[in-house]
Amino acid sequence: MSLVSASFNTSAMGDYGYDWALVDVETSGLMARRDRVLSVAVITIGPDGEQTGEFSTLLDPGCDPGPVEVHGLTAERLRGAPTFDQVAGRIGAMLQDRVLVAHNAQFDYDFLAHEFARARMWLPVSQRLCTLALNRQVDPPTDDMKLGTLATHYNVPQQRAHDALDDTRVLAGILRASLREAARLDLPLPLVTCPPRAESQFTPKPPKTPCAYRNPGRLTSDGPLRQGMKVAITGETAHARAELAGRAVVAGLNMMTSVSRHTSVLVTNEPASGSAKVRRALTEGVPVIDEHTFLRMLADVRPGTAHEATVVAAAPMAEPEAGPVVATADSAPRTPSAAPVQEAPVPGVPTLPAAAPGVPVPAPRRPAPSVGAPEKPLAGRRVLVLGGVHADAAAARTRIVELGGSAAINLSASVTDVVLLEKGEGDRRMSRIATLQLPVHDIHWLSAPTATAASGTAPRAQEPHVMPRGGVIDLPTAHGGPAPEWYVTAGWAPQPDCGIDVVAFLLDEDQQVTFDEDFIFYGAPESPAGTVRLLTGGPAEQTIALDLASLPPATRKVVVAAAVDGAATFGTVGAIQIGAALGSSGAPLARATLDAATTERTMLLVEIYRRGPVWRLRAVGQGYDHGLDALARGYGVDIAD
Repeated sequence: MSLVSASFNTSAMGDYGYDWALVDVETSGLMARRDRVLSVAVITIGPDGEQTGEFSTLLDPGCDPGPVEVHGLTAERLRGAPTFDQVAGRIGAMLQDRVLVAHNAQFDYDFLAHEFARARMWLPVSQRLCTLALNRQVDPPTDDMKLGTLATHYNVPQQRAHDALDDTRVLAGILRASLREAARLDLPLPLVTCPPRAESQFTPKPPKTPCAYRNPGRLTSDGPLRQGMKVAITGETAHARAELAGRAVVAGLNMMTSVSRHTSVLVTNEPASGSAKVRRALTEGVPVIDEHTFLRMLADVRPGTAHEATVVAAAPMAEPEAGPVVATADSAPRTPSAAPVQEAPVPGVPTLPAAAPGVPVPAPRRPAPSVGAPEKPLAGRRVLVLGGVHADAAAARTRIVELGGSAAINLSASVTDVVLLEKGEGDRRMSRIATLQLPVHDIHWLSAPTATAASGTAPRAQEPHVMPRGGVIDLPTAHGGPAPEWYVTAGWAPQPDCGIDVVAFLLDEDQQVTFDEDFIFYGAPESPAGTVRLLTGGPAEQTIALDLASLPPATRKVVVAAAVDGAATFGTVGAIQIGAALGSSGAPLARATLDAATTERTMLLVEIYRRGPVWRLRAVGQGYDHGLDALARGYGVDIAD
């Protein structure tokens, strides 16, 4: 039985036909390592689009059910339901040898992985497909990517939102329609490989306590310790290392696991040991004291300056200017510094509207050009560049942004025009572009583009704000309620011969991590408090999710970067597209295409930094020839040689 009137045309679907297991879970909260599954539904579909099985059940989580106003599952309704371990075998049998499909698939996958681990079982999933990531590639003309919005767009009936079984039935219709669109556009499916996982391998450690004080600088020869000083310890100690660190933290000191130029003092009883920390301290001129001296000075630690947020007035809406950002090879990371918290708003930096709880925030509208201002003939258009060497393609995309357009890196439903550079006519997507009847231009069109109506592309109510390299925007703040998470998504053209890793660094006022756990990467994809997470939507898309309202005051900036795995460079990879959205299903409010890097192997994509209570986002696009390990060390992460 098919859930919608049309099943797949098997011959037309070709590589898009798989055995699918569509899943939806309702949960007691948002953190898989802490919260529990309250209900689960699984529908299996064959490669022909026909349904082959269905199962759903409520679950007794053994805990408070959480936001009943969202899912409607009270403790009374769940009482007497089976526990997850009682149904895990049946669910596992339905998932076995199928691709798991969900809307925001990593959320459902992580919750199932934890529940299977608690039941002492493996989650039998080797691949997953996220319909959110798939539709980000398709890019339909919707205001957001929520399940209900896509259901309306694809004419899929929805009866009971947040009901696991009904949501899964809706998901089935959305999957079928999305796969047809992907086949029409000849898009590769964003399938994610899912290695076996056990709870001990991916449960973050309990969060450490961030230091509440700003770093006052280095210890002087005759001066006292001051709260906020960064202290590192190396070598054997008479007292247990944990005891020394604990006493220092209670005194207001900032205990570090590595030595950098911002370290205030290194504590060691073996200054001639030649350890890595001692060598770095000598190189950077960091003071070195022994354990006895450190304990004596701990008795008289002077007051420090606490991290504080200051009130900042909203900046007026205006078009940003692209500041110069120079790519420097083989150097320590040098990112544009966050503005001092006491400075006034800067004219020329746009402010996205404030977000009321539960109300979507529209993308900023472009101001009307003043008399004599250059026109933006490509405003509202999305242009795909094909062919040419990297430098020529990058110059063409830069020109598109200067003309008010958005530079696409992949073919999608939102592309309005195609520009062909040398040998572009040989691109495999040209046959599909001809079928879609998209306007095709040569490079001279960018000198004086004609503002003709976009062919075959439905406009959105609000287009994303296009940011040039170096452009800055203020992110909206919430009034009367918690701000939703920001999702910074990086996407690129699929790469057959190399992988790309997106990472994040949580930095203090010295542009350094406070703990090694402030480095978010594929091996540690979540900060201990869960405020920053790395999400994988496909082999050509990764997202950093940030709960900015919950970051400690000591975190002044979050840097999002990308690194090419192996010997390849960004000249081979090409452009990286950045989208910033409110919530996991939000349409991008701001977008940037970064492709200035050529021989570099790592690139700073964006930085999100504080100005008082306001967070700002800057499109960076600065590359380095060194690898990810050198980038991490430059930010103070302790990485073994």
